[in-house]
Amino acid sequence: MSDVDSPESSRQVPATLASTIPVGFALPVDILEFTGPDPEPIWLNEAGGVTVRFDGDTAGDGTRLRYLKRNPLPSSEDLALEGEKLEWLTARHPAPRVVDYVRRGDAEFLITEAIPGANAVAAVNTARANTAIAAIGEGLRRLHELPVDDCPWTWSVSDRLQTAEAERASTLGPAPEIDRLVVCHGDPCAPNTLLDATGTFVGHVDMQRLGVADRWADLAVTTMSFGWNYDEFDEAVFWDAYGIAPDEPRIRYYRELWDAE
Repeated sequence: MSDVDSPESSRQVPATLASTIPVGFALPVDILEFTGPDPEPIWLNEAGGVTVRFDGDTAGDGTRLRYLKRNPLPSSEDLALEGEKLEWLTARHPAPRVVDYVRRGDAEFLITEAIPGANAVAAVNTARANTAIAAIGEGLRRLHELPVDDCPWTWSVSDRLQTAEAERASTLGPAPEIDRLVVCHGDPCAPNTLLDATGTFVGHVDMQRLGVADRWADLAVTTMSFGWNYDEFDEAVFWDAYGIAPDEPRIRYYRELWDAE
């Protein structure tokens, strides 16, 4: 009997995986219907969803790498919405192309093509942190240059306060005056930027929260994430690549808002 046909609902993941996947994590077996027998688990989110990488070419030669996200239903994540945003974005900016979206039973699945490259916190990039940080700045600047009138979604302060923890949100105080509305990433932490072998920006991933907002909503969180991912870096490299000086009051507000969500 194949794994797909097994009555078991999950399969144990080897202990050799990266620390983002807990040792002994049981991979939902329904994933195998889409990926074949050997998907590589990449990420486990707080909503109980998992991301895997697999070879989408029936020849099995690794030339058509794809990613599959699986989220349980109901969930705080929305893969259908992320698929819509990716389809909009890929016509305008480097991001993964959607292959398929499936909603079935107690789970939803989003399959995308892989963008050649590595995320900005892969070992090769943490070893050249300032190169990675410069590429993150360039990528975010390019995203923020998209026309906001074309974007049908928002990521405004009022949107976010609706889902923030009430007690923590009450301590924020008034939002700063909007500096410049842009198409924001919404989850602009360093791992969501992809770089090529030379350390050049090649794309953005994990776009579920994409929407129009003040650019500082992205900038504050991006720079905050550097301390989580790099041992030594010069933040000024990022600001130079993006083309702006840091605005400490706005940075402070949007970091506190992020922490309140």
